[in-house]
Amino acid sequence: MTRAEAHNVAKRGDRSSQRSKLASLLANRSDTLIMLTATPHDGKGQSVASLMNMLDPTAIADEEHYTKDDIQGLLIRRFKKDIQDQVSGSFKERKITIERCSASAREEYAYDIFAEMQLQMDQSQANGKGILFKTSLEKSLFSSPVACIKSIEARIKKLEKKYTETDMPDITRLKELKSALEMITPSDFSRYTKLLELLRSIEYGWTPAKNNDRLVIFTERIETMKYLAENLKRDMKLADNQLEVMYGGMSDKELQRIVDEFGRAESPIRVIVASDVASEGINLHYLSHRLIHFDIPWSLMVFQQRNGRIDRYGQHEQPDIRYMLIDSENPKIKGDARIMEILVQKEEQALKNIGDPAMLFGKFNQEEEEEETAKAIENGVGEAFADQLDAGEEEFDPLELLMGLGEEDTVKIEYSDEETLFSDLDYVKNALDVFTDTEEIKYADLTATQGVEIKLTDNVKKKISKLMPPEAMPSDDYLRLSPDKVYCMKDMSRCMQNELAETAWPATQYLWKLHPIFNWIEDKAGVFYKRNEIPVLGLSNGLRANEIVYIIAGTIPNRKSTTVVDEWFGVYYKDNKFVQIFTMSEVMQKTHLNEKEPNTQRIMEQQIVNAQALLQDVVERAKSLMFTKCVEYKDKTDPYIYDEMQRLMELQERHKDAQLSIFDLGVAGMERRKSEKEREIEKIFDDFMEWEKDTLEIEENPYIKIIAVTMGVN
Repeated sequence: MTRAEAHNVAKRGDRSSQRSKLASLLANRSDTLIMLTATPHDGKGQSVASLMNMLDPTAIADEEHYTKDDIQGLLIRRFKKDIQDQVSGSFKERKITIERCSASAREEYAYDIFAEMQLQMDQSQANGKGILFKTSLEKSLFSSPVACIKSIEARIKKLEKKYTETDMPDITRLKELKSALEMITPSDFSRYTKLLELLRSIEYGWTPAKNNDRLVIFTERIETMKYLAENLKRDMKLADNQLEVMYGGMSDKELQRIVDEFGRAESPIRVIVASDVASEGINLHYLSHRLIHFDIPWSLMVFQQRNGRIDRYGQHEQPDIRYMLIDSENPKIKGDARIMEILVQKEEQALKNIGDPAMLFGKFNQEEEEEETAKAIENGVGEAFADQLDAGEEEFDPLELLMGLGEEDTVKIEYSDEETLFSDLDYVKNALDVFTDTEEIKYADLTATQGVEIKLTDNVKKKISKLMPPEAMPSDDYLRLSPDKVYCMKDMSRCMQNELAETAWPATQYLWKLHPIFNWIEDKAGVFYKRNEIPVLGLSNGLRANEIVYIIAGTIPNRKSTTVVDEWFGVYYKDNKFVQIFTMSEVMQKTHLNEKEPNTQRIMEQQIVNAQALLQDVVERAKSLMFTKCVEYKDKTDPYIYDEMQRLMELQERHKDAQLSIFDLGVAGMERRKSEKEREIEKIFDDFMEWEKDTLEIEENPYIKIIAVTMGVN
């Protein structure tokens, strides 16, 4: 099982969400589990511990106190910079621009009122925890006048339920600010007028007339999103279907519809105005490389999520990212805008230096990052804030900040080079040629690239339709397959530009070992020969008439009947006498199976008789080899299994020490609960030990299968 955006199922605090409970349940039911996330940590050890315990329930005894060794092998972090060499050219360097927006007279009037405003409610909270209301109000002010008005109205309504204006001067002050904000028309709203100027400029080069150059605008507040949508449609002369909004109140189905259409050239959508709901888990880069931050987030994690919608693998254009920054003469506003500018600069700097800008705060939590920014604003420490973030970069250690531990180990990547008789394409074509004897299947070579076009019969369609989504099934009953990755990617891109009524699935599908066509071939081949029948291949290129090579597959299963040793080899005879065991490479060298098709028509009857007479000897020699493989496997794994069992027994005692001590308080009824908890721990470890043994220990009874017999012909 694979789980994306895994941070959403982490345990938060003492209570588990429904999502977390479901993830834990599925983890317990899955033999294998891969969890993927760009934000694995929220600054609390418990959250990442809960994810690790889904992968291995024995890993961490105390979720508040654990070490790197406890999760060794469970966690791997990779940044974009770590894979640049492997995906050369796949990540374009960003173009970052700060658009400075000089405040209008009416904005400056509102800013002056805001800056001078002293709120009684904040004075009573000054020594407490949390963000002051004035700071929260400034956050909405930095989004838009309409967003700030919304916040003011909500607070006034709340205050008027308890106080009169005489008793609470805050009401009067907030109403004064609201009146000033209501005077700011679109032409007075500097960031909006700057946005229009940018969109209309030759330098920016964007026009809604182009269908392959689309625009994403992010804002934090729903009110700002609606304001932009309404005014941009009017001022940019956009039709209703050319601009879409995306926000948290929309259904997943509607959100996905917009995303899908945004990536198709024939769709009328040219602009998406989105709240931060659209900043996580969606791709907007297919036809868009432009992103505008209409307001600037107070969290670097939000920076990452927003920018990642267009700045991601597969982006063919240089990402153009713009930040709309307030430029005011008011000292308070100017200083706080400087903090926003610092966030922009440090995000870009950290991305290049350490790969993850969110590491600078060291919080791994959006809310806590926003609190740090709010503190800087409340204390008026712009440049000191920059120094704080610089210190975070200098002290950066991915795993230390992730878990408070040491340096991350280098993970060795191993690659497997699978040797096959035929290419995937040749294999499919040869299979089709053979199966024509029982079912007429027409096929032809593709003309545009390397590949094959297969006319699907009802039987083939019935089989592969069970393994393919309905939209992937060819509408014309012609299945087109190609091993050419470049061509298939281009075809996929082309299909993204089809009319909306057409499928977005490529006309030519990528041919690889997991394509459903191979499932059909394997099922078909499985019944091609009757029980106890073996194909006999007469070869005239390599083997002589007195030589025979039996091709054998020997497998050794674990206690769960899953193959853990899969050995293919050849047993070679000359003049009906055993000579040696061949590796498959040696079989290829001797038989030239992959160079010339076999000629079974020239095999003599006596050769068949001789080959049958040798079968018992072949099986015994194959068993002898596989028993040797059994010994080799056990010599390798038995010491590991023993050490692992010892480690788990020691870890079990640590779990008991950490989790049972809380019951030793002399409180009535605790003994029963302690006993239940102890049994729970023992069951977790018993089950895990049994799983490890079932997975690693083998059944010492190898399975031998004769795949084919090859013999020389004159």
